[in-house]
Parts: sequence; C-alpha cells; structure tokens
Amino acid sequence: MAEKFRMKKIIVAVGSTRMPKLNAVSEALQAIEPLFSPAVEFQILGREVPSGVSHTPSSRAELMLGARQRTQALSRLAVESGEIWDYLVGLEGGLDLIVDGGLRRVFLESWAYVTDGATGHYGRSGSLEIPEVLAAEVLEKGIELSEAIDRFAGEQGIRNLQGAWGVLTLNRIDRQSAFRVAVLAAFAPFYNAGMYGDLSAANG
Repeated sequence: MAEKFRMKKIIVAVGSTRMPKLNAVSEALQAIEPLFSPAVEFQILGREVPSGVSHTPSSRAELMLGARQRTQALSRLAVESGEIWDYLVGLEGGLDLIVDGGLRRVFLESWAYVTDGATGHYGRSGSLEIPEVLAAEVLEKGIELSEAIDRFAGEQGIRNLQGAWGVLTLNRIDRQSAFRVAVLAAFAPFYNAGMYGDLSAANG
C-alpha cells in the first residue's frame, strides 16, 4: 500500500489575535499557496504582541516600525516558548499625513512586515483620505482611531468588523481587504523570489 501523501506545513505566526487581521493573512496565503509548492499547506497562529508604537501611529515611519517590531516580539516569543515558526507577520494600521498646497491631508494606511528570520519585507495597502474632523480627533485630541471611528459612525467595535476603511468607503474596501493587499505585497519577495533575486543582481 502506497504511503499517504503528506503536505509540508509552513507555520505563519501573526502578531495579533484580531479576526480582521488573521482573516486577511489567511486570504492572502490562500492566494499565494500554489506559488510555493503543490505540497505546501500554511498554518496560521495568532499571538497578541506589542507594537512598541503609539495606539494610532501618525506617520508612515511609525507604521512601518510598529509592523516590524511586532515580528521582533514574535521572534522573542518563539525563543521563549521553544517553537519554530517559518514566517512572522506584523500588521499595523494608522495614519500618514502630508501637506498639499498648504492643506493638511491625512490618510488611513495598513502596513505589513513579513520575515523568515533571515530577510524581511514591507507591504502596504492603498491610502484612504479621512475627513479632517476625524483626523483632528486623533491627532489633536489624542483619541484612539478605533474609538474615534466608533463615535464618528455611531457604532461599537468597528475595528473588529469593517474598520474605518469600511465606514469611509461604504464597505467597498474594508479593514480585512486592506490588510490582505498589504500582506500579499510583503510576501512578494518570497513567492516571487526569482524576480527579486534578478533585480538585486542587476542593481548590485
């Protein structure tokens, strides 16, 4: 009797236990799984870890730092627990602001950082300009975005559902789909390694 075919499990640890984030990673991995190997199966683990940045990051640099520091916290957790994880994923959502023609414009962004322990790469969703009144609540009054969007929309627990993305786009883009794009982008150097290797060689 032939030995039963066994799938290779790739364990992906995510620095969050919030369902929109975990579902975003799951959807992204389903899309790229065939690009690794037909014999590969991803397993996702959610672990709540600190980002080391403010509750609502207010710049691109802070968003990127928060995402990366979540993977660093995951790495320490893996060592402490004696577990081996193939990929670590850090996700961070928040704001980025620019001055355009003398006007402040504030954008909602979702960032991902993915590392295999040797190299790491960033990915970002698109940007969504938010209303100035909402931006002021967060940037001037120091109110957490999740709390501000609940008040703004007259609902509760929005960040665990559609997020500010969903509220502001009438659910044409929700929090989960924004993070999904960021994760797909951050994983690109891993599932399209040939292209990234060629570019590195060309620029070397």
